[in-house]
Amino acid sequence: MLRFRWFVAGLPLAVAASLAAAPQVRVVGLFPGAAVVNLDGRRQLLKVGQEGPGGVRLIAADSRGALLQVDGVERRYELAREYGEGDGFAPPGKARLGVARGEGGHYWVAGAIGGQSVQFLVDTGATTVALSESQARRLGIDYRGGGRPVRVSTANGTTQGWQVKLERVKVGALEVLGVEAVVLQGDSPSTALLGMSFLNRVRWREEQGLLMLESKL
Repeated sequence: MLRFRWFVAGLPLAVAASLAAAPQVRVVGLFPGAAVVNLDGRRQLLKVGQEGPGGVRLIAADSRGALLQVDGVERRYELAREYGEGDGFAPPGKARLGVARGEGGHYWVAGAIGGQSVQFLVDTGATTVALSESQARRLGIDYRGGGRPVRVSTANGTTQGWQVKLERVKVGALEVLGVEAVVLQGDSPSTALLGMSFLNRVRWREEQGLLMLESKL
């Protein structure tokens, strides 16, 4: 350590200042065309081409890693899987998922109902998880025989629905059991809505264009 300090002290002033200013960079979330980057302990969602604090620019990102330009040098970073207490990430034992804002400013997330894959649109204005009849049939939900008929108010008016309880709803590593849902008559919604009957069972918040979901323990 003494030798290291002597070496830095012996550098020209401009070089030593540059080393001191070099940001500490870690990639803590990955999405197609976007990444959550921890810059000196501060998280920020960057999309391809965007520049964050310290001049760090995201060049490319996919599920395997992110290519960042740091101090004019391009370097590939893999996902950092160990988080310190200051990162604001969940402690061991808690499931956590970050969802980047997508088309139309909405949050889209892949999940599952009863073990079968479903694409969800996160809808905080929906009281429950909502499915169309065609989606319910694909998932094998006996909504007519086992559901309770209800009238449901939607953006297009009032329609017939059936209230059901889903055994398991999962997004990422977060799984909730016994989730209230409604099956709406017809082919709407075209995408399953992840409503408050699921969201109220987890912790969630919006942060810099990112929806953070975390299990409750």
